[in-house]
Amino acid sequence: MLYLSPLIAIALTMLTGTIVFTAMGYDGLTAVYDFFLLPLLEPQRWPDLGVKAAPLVMIALGLAIGFRANVWNIGAEGQYVMGAIAGTGVALATYDMTGWWILPAMALAGVLGGMAWAAIPALLRTKLQVSEILTSLMLTYVAIQALYYLVRGPWKDPDGFNFPQTRMFTPDQTLPAMTEGSLVHLGIPLALVIAVIAWLVMEKTTAGFAVKVVGLAPAAARHGGFSAERTTWLTLLTGGGLAGLAGLFEAAGPFGQLTPQFPVGYGFTAIIVAFLGRLHPLGIVFGGIVLAATYVGGEVAQTTVKLPQAATGMFQALLLFFLLATNVLITYRIGLKARPA
Repeated sequence: MLYLSPLIAIALTMLTGTIVFTAMGYDGLTAVYDFFLLPLLEPQRWPDLGVKAAPLVMIALGLAIGFRANVWNIGAEGQYVMGAIAGTGVALATYDMTGWWILPAMALAGVLGGMAWAAIPALLRTKLQVSEILTSLMLTYVAIQALYYLVRGPWKDPDGFNFPQTRMFTPDQTLPAMTEGSLVHLGIPLALVIAVIAWLVMEKTTAGFAVKVVGLAPAAARHGGFSAERTTWLTLLTGGGLAGLAGLFEAAGPFGQLTPQFPVGYGFTAIIVAFLGRLHPLGIVFGGIVLAATYVGGEVAQTTVKLPQAATGMFQALLLFFLLATNVLITYRIGLKARPA
């Protein structure tokens, strides 16, 4: 049931969505088909699916490592934004330069920006015992306001007709496409590589074992010499770094600049991805594709079925609800019991 329950949750989400939208006067079957199946069955949708799945997978991988250690980083959205801000800072500083090194420098800045933002809840958790759930979540809104200030103030494009946005990135600052004219950029295969690396680290290294032991048996971890404080720092910085890298890849890929519309909720959706993948790196790839399908399918359904944009959030919330509900099947076996005579 550990691996079957996510499939049950998806099926229940589709069934409930069909009933709800039919009751609201929409074509419920078509809506569910457009949301979950059409993006997977139509090859022309696959590039867009990959573009949306890549940041979800990268962020969810970092979150899952922390969740295994009972470190609940809920602020990946803020770390995603701060990574984009840090990488964009490098892009603006090198705007008049050329060279292959610029994009790697932006990526490094993105990782460090996300790690720096995650270091705040790590410090508060380890030194003052402040819940990282609250601090990481609240810092998300600080990061978004910082983004708004920069794109409407000092980083506003002087040639942008007063729109709140930065300069467009140059070719040396943009993720290269895998094929000419394609939406598929370098960040997509890199997300898969990171998933494989995360699996190797979690399953084959002492650090991965320490994360599991700290999460499952803190007393045994202390007896074995594994530091809960060190693990907290490690997992939060890893999650922040991967979220920051995902943010930079989005800024240097689909967006090509920073705008007020940059925070799209990937940091929150990645929490669902992590649990849908059962905190397993390879399962997270599957979860990322499923949640990316709801984004792509939601755009399709707005045209075909005239569903509101909020329907995407509703499907994602339903999926999380049923995913948590079906967890009971992991712990308990459902059966029939004869009543005593």
